[in-house]
Amino acid sequence: MSIRARLLWLVALATIMPALLLGFRFLQERDAQIAAATEQLGTIADGVARDLEDRILSTGQLLVGLSRARDLQTASREGCSAFLARVVAQFPQYTGLLTTDREGRLFCDSSQSGRDVNFADRGYFQRAQGTEDGLVVDSAFGRMSGSAVLQVVRPARSLAGDLELVLLAGLDLARLVREDLRLSASGTEILMLDQQGAILVWQPNPARVGQLGSNIANTPLGRFGLSARPGETAALRQEDGELFIWAAGSAPHVAQAGLRVLIGQRRQDLLAPADRRLWQDLTILALLSLVLGGAVWLMGEVVIRREIGRISTMARRLGQGDLSARIPAPHPGGELGGLMTVLNQSAESLQQQRDAIAELNRKLTQAQRMEAVGQLTGGLAHDFNNLLTVIIGSAELLAERLQQDADLLQLAETTRMAAERGGELTRSLLAFARRQPLEPRPTDLNAEILRIELLLRRTLGEHVECRFELSSHLPPALVDPAQLEAALLNLTLNARDAMPNGGLLTVETAMAELDASYAAQNEEVTPGEYLVIAVTDTGCGMTPEVLAQVFEPFFTTKEFGRGSGLGLSMVYGFVKQSYGHVKVYSEPGHGTSVKLYLPRAASADAVRSPPPLPVATLRGAAEAVLVVEDDAMVRGHVVGELKLLGYQVLAAGNGHEAMEVLRSEVEIDVLFTDVVMPGGMSGPQLAEAALQLRPGLRVLYTSGYTENAVVHHGRLDPGVVLLSKPYRRQELAEKLRHVLRTAG
Repeated sequence: MSIRARLLWLVALATIMPALLLGFRFLQERDAQIAAATEQLGTIADGVARDLEDRILSTGQLLVGLSRARDLQTASREGCSAFLARVVAQFPQYTGLLTTDREGRLFCDSSQSGRDVNFADRGYFQRAQGTEDGLVVDSAFGRMSGSAVLQVVRPARSLAGDLELVLLAGLDLARLVREDLRLSASGTEILMLDQQGAILVWQPNPARVGQLGSNIANTPLGRFGLSARPGETAALRQEDGELFIWAAGSAPHVAQAGLRVLIGQRRQDLLAPADRRLWQDLTILALLSLVLGGAVWLMGEVVIRREIGRISTMARRLGQGDLSARIPAPHPGGELGGLMTVLNQSAESLQQQRDAIAELNRKLTQAQRMEAVGQLTGGLAHDFNNLLTVIIGSAELLAERLQQDADLLQLAETTRMAAERGGELTRSLLAFARRQPLEPRPTDLNAEILRIELLLRRTLGEHVECRFELSSHLPPALVDPAQLEAALLNLTLNARDAMPNGGLLTVETAMAELDASYAAQNEEVTPGEYLVIAVTDTGCGMTPEVLAQVFEPFFTTKEFGRGSGLGLSMVYGFVKQSYGHVKVYSEPGHGTSVKLYLPRAASADAVRSPPPLPVATLRGAAEAVLVVEDDAMVRGHVVGELKLLGYQVLAAGNGHEAMEVLRSEVEIDVLFTDVVMPGGMSGPQLAEAALQLRPGLRVLYTSGYTENAVVHHGRLDPGVVLLSKPYRRQELAEKLRHVLRTAG
């Protein structure tokens, strides 16, 4: 055992004797406190009873005065009631004043009710008939007021001694206790019972309000209240197990009313002063012990032991893997100080290495997750989009043939919309995984935003104001316009959902330069000039926890069925695949701002998209189309669609069958081939062989998932025209006309 430990044991032994003395004194004080407090409760109970007696006597004097009032002698019931109402207004402690005739029938009352009530069955009325000039007191729930009252009754007789009328005043017991008979001791309660044991008043405990009127004659408290003599006390346990000390009090008229007055207080409140004194003494003793122990500790402490202890602590934490452990300053001079400095430098170096490894692991996990999502999506996209292509086309055909049947037409339209939504989900997943084919070209951002301005305003609805602040003289951005439109639409939808009660959406454009410092703090950012589109709403905003997951696929804060959680994921994947950067700023209750940083195009002029073809020019002019599709169901569907569009159609199930057709003399204007096909020949390989046989042949690719066949680094290969599955007949017709207008 060390020296410090031995000294501390001596301090502990020295404090035991004072602690024992304090405990002994505490027990003595508790007994004396209980006795004094119990006696005080009896005094309070007698005082309450006497105060109540004074209220009864003063009420009797009031009734004597009222019996002589001329307004009370009037034959007018309304005038008498009005007079009593004025009296009660001056004495709010009364629930009411009333008079009855000699038979007990109500004549007038302060509430001016005008009711026909007979009090002949009441005991206090019957006793008042038999008394000459005294007071009759009774406790009950008032027939007129419905609350616990102390009825004070006085008969009024003629000079001949005949009963003329009876005056009755109802003292509001609850009001008296609450306002006039207040108790000074904390935790003290007043309980008033009638002679049958019914609870008339129990204050100030709010939990007892529901027990008013209930009978407790068969409970220990009820039996004590009905049998106790004035000044008698008892310790009784409540229903909740808490121990109360109760004292009984009484006075002549209080006893005549059959009223039992009890004053109670929790035993723990009685002992509170003694408890406080004990804790004060123990606190003082503890402080003295701490001071003494601290002095002993300092006396036994030496500089070397303390400094070695600091080194040992850090070494132990480092051994447990806590690389944040450091030996804080000040450091002593000499070898120990040098050793502390070396240990701190080593821990700092290890911490930096761990942080670098953790960051690499995080990036590797993110890359693996992206790859897994891409592989999963790609594996499903090809076959799933084939099925959706057939479903959409079949639904369109059904809709055209069911124009006269509204119900079936609606079913066909619903089927088509559901299939298109499935296609959107697949495209969103491909976008997040950065596997979607992009066609970037120099694009005027301001022109693109203005082109879809009406669509954005309609998406927001009339309850949201939309404001555009577009910077002039912006250079073009290198971006896919169609995907940019989808991204802006997704951001607008999110902003609308964040402002259910209306608000302001602002779309801004500007130039920005991201420097090397910013790029080092953000992933996948290349320093340089960017064009910025900022979409800002005044909605509910996002918490930091939500903001950290906002780009995760299928993460959404909307209720079930209101969103797939792929909107921002698609935006993120599209911007990253475009070699851009996206940043979200949000504050709960203030709104959200999403900034898209898009790369600047090398060309100085923005390339305009060709205007859409008129619907009338989308039909074929008997041109020959060779359809190469390995899926028989899709192949049959596409052949049917092309024939409806006015084309001559040839079909092949794979590349080898298509080559046999190409080697023949049959005329072919367009090769419409799937990208991914079994049999050892893909769509691009077939197109290459076909162009060798037929130079100038137009080629249109289609695929539900292109892998890396015609898309490299997220971009379509130059000169490639791709129709992504699933597609509608309108999109098929537009792509074919576009290919046929393009020189081979």
